[in-house]
Amino acid sequence: MSETWDYQIRITLDDAVAPVARRDPDDPALAPLAAVLRKHDAKLSCQFDAFAGYVAEAEAKGTENYPLYAWTKATIENPAKEAKYIKAFTLYVGGAEVYARDLAEALESDLQPLVGGAIVTHLSKHDTNPANNPQPPKRYRQ
Repeated sequence: MSETWDYQIRITLDDAVAPVARRDPDDPALAPLAAVLRKHDAKLSCQFDAFAGYVAEAEAKGTENYPLYAWTKATIENPAKEAKYIKAFTLYVGGAEVYARDLAEALESDLQPLVGGAIVTHLSKHDTNPANNPQPPKRYRQ
């Protein structure tokens, strides 16, 4: 029996447009990217902002119910990691964080021509197989 995984597309934006994308993903400077996202009912989510949101929610509701709290907090407090994740975006499709392989591959295919241009510097596709995803370092495991 084979496993069926869901997928997620992530992109890294150029230093010049990443702040624009965080403020206004419909800004004309992002028009080629915005067109692809509209076609696929996809939205940008800045990874740094998502991490900061997770930390804020954990602190408001009690960190004991947030197993990745310590690791995520350490990440957003590290200037080098902030610089990395402030330009990294997860793409949600139809409001979902992960989605079927065919949706991910279609989105990936339409984004590919933008990679290496003035907007998108990197594109990656990730699956939900735990073996393929980073686990917290030992010091952050509960």
